[in-house]
Amino acid sequence: MTQERQGAVTFKGNPVTLLGPEIKAGDQAPDFTVLANDLSTVTLNDSKGTVRIISVVPSLDTGVCDLQTRRFNEEASKLEGVKVLTISVDLPFAQKRWCGAAGVDNLQTLSDHRELSFGTAYGVAIKELRLLTRAVFVIDKNDKVVYVEYVPEVTNHPDYEAPILAAKKALEA
Repeated sequence: MTQERQGAVTFKGNPVTLLGPEIKAGDQAPDFTVLANDLSTVTLNDSKGTVRIISVVPSLDTGVCDLQTRRFNEEASKLEGVKVLTISVDLPFAQKRWCGAAGVDNLQTLSDHRELSFGTAYGVAIKELRLLTRAVFVIDKNDKVVYVEYVPEVTNHPDYEAPILAAKKALEA
């Protein structure tokens, strides 16, 4: 049975339930299976041996998610050796269309719509909405989580500087 964390975050001021465990810095990164824009499967193991920033958004078609993804795309162009992934439950086709329209090409968008595999493994699936809550994870080359932020209010921006600094530090380790 999947763990439920009631009131862990709010959506438009209302408490929602997150499915899955709360991931903490120091944890081994859980595996997951999501879909790339070409419908191929992607797992954590596909980026093994690299530092990863995983930016989690409810939907690319909303203002904050759009800005968050554009910001991490911009940062990705300056972070040599860091792979930046954006995961949402948007369909792969919508993600591909959005990336084309937004000129986003320095990060990879991945869809968790099929199984909520990432959402339940990382404790970011919102039970009531079947969306992912806003969060950022940094995973080092050895698949250890070195940074976590679950944004307390889903409609707010994450901290952008802290995960970038954590990724740079993980590169040096």
